[in-house]
Amino acid sequence: MISSLIVFSGAAQFTMVALLAAGAAPAGVLAGVATLALRHLPLGAVLQPKLTVDRRRRALVSWFLLDETTGLALTRDEPVERTLATSGGLAYLAWVLGTIGGVAGGSLASVEPLADALFPVLFIGLAALTATRRSDSGRAVLAGGACLALLLVWPGAGALGAIAVAIGVAAVVPAP
Repeated sequence: MISSLIVFSGAAQFTMVALLAAGAAPAGVLAGVATLALRHLPLGAVLQPKLTVDRRRRALVSWFLLDETTGLALTRDEPVERTLATSGGLAYLAWVLGTIGGVAGGSLASVEPLADALFPVLFIGLAALTATRRSDSGRAVLAGGACLALLLVWPGAGALGAIAVAIGVAAVVPAP
C-alpha cells in the first residue's frame, strides 16, 4: 500500500517486486526502476512548450506525467496542465483504490477474471474522456457499463469478453 501511495508507476512497482523476489540488491532495484523512469524525459520535453504555468505548478502536475495522460494532453484543446491534473488525478485515485482492492481481495481466486479485464475497462474510460461529442462519451460509458455487467455475470469472459462487448456496443448503438 505504501509503495502505491508514493510510487505512481505500475512498471516501476512490478519491476521492483520482481527484482526483490529474485534477490536483487537495493542498488540493482534502484537502477532498474530509475531506468524505467527515464521515459518521462521525452514525455516532459514534448509537453514543456505547451505548459502555461510557472515552475512550481509544473512540478506539481509532473506527478501525473504518465504515458496515458501525455497522450490525452496532446489531443485535447484545453490547457495541458488541466488535462494532466484531471486525468492524472483520476488515474492516481484508481491506482490507490485498485491497490486497496487488490490487497483486500488478493486471496480470492474468484476475482482474478475481473482483475484481468481491468485494462480494457480502463481504456474504455479513457475513450470517454477523449470523446469530442456527447454521443461518443455516452457510447463509451455504455460500453464500460456493459463490460462490467458481463464480468459480474460471467467472470470467465475476462478481457476478451470485455473487449468484444465494448466493440459490440460501439458498433450497434447509433450516433444521433
